[in-house]
Amino acid sequence: MNRPEPSLTPAIDPSAMDRLFDISGMRVFIPGGYGAIGEATALAMARRGAKVALAGRNADRAEALAGRIVSAGGSCVGFELDARSPKQIAAATQKAADALGGIDVLVNCVGIQREQALLDVTEETFDEVYETNLKSAMFLAQAVARQQIAQGGGGRQIHLLSVRSQLALRGRGYSAYCATKGGLAMLVKQHAMELAPHNITVNGVAPTFIRSERIRHHLERDGFRDFILERNPLGRIGDPLEVVGQIIAFAAPAGSYMTGQIVYIDGGVTASQ
Repeated sequence: MNRPEPSLTPAIDPSAMDRLFDISGMRVFIPGGYGAIGEATALAMARRGAKVALAGRNADRAEALAGRIVSAGGSCVGFELDARSPKQIAAATQKAADALGGIDVLVNCVGIQREQALLDVTEETFDEVYETNLKSAMFLAQAVARQQIAQGGGGRQIHLLSVRSQLALRGRGYSAYCATKGGLAMLVKQHAMELAPHNITVNGVAPTFIRSERIRHHLERDGFRDFILERNPLGRIGDPLEVVGQIIAFAAPAGSYMTGQIVYIDGGVTASQ
């Protein structure tokens, strides 16, 4: 008598469904954590129960934001980190691990832009952008991976990129920025492959222009705001929280089967170019 094969479809676990976006208790390290997206990430993750350590070149700003988060009932520490220095990265990562009791999630929000036309690019400026945007990502990922592997149990690494990791920008001096963000996209993929055996996922979140002081000078240029809006299918500039949502999804159980991916949060810009 032939017996039916047991179903390969797993039973749906309601409690697992409830935990899909649960990050409570996660230990999150956010370098670059007081910029517009970094600040929103730190605030949102702490509000959802994560324990946060944030760091940046300006210790006062990092400590002030951490204080605000603690005053609102969250768990956060803030300290100085110049991410251009691998030695400082190693020390800051250890400091974050000591403060949090380990690191489950890296959210790398470090990044700068120095606009120079191709014919005017200087070695000094190119090196500064490279060291800040790409070299720092390499050594942040390495330092956190060492912590996560030693801890066991896997982990998450999430890097903030840009649509410039895929698209050039006509008429602007974006050589260093595009090169470093494009390099970071490949770094995400390679690190995902090397860390997969340790159950550590590596992904990237790549927004276009997002509302912040950082883009004020762009919006105040004659015609540039209209240029941005005309080429954006949704016809508006994004909000930092619209980026944070995907960061949380990557960090939470909902993102457990995604690795080596770049998600573009851009109102449809990359789909239409």
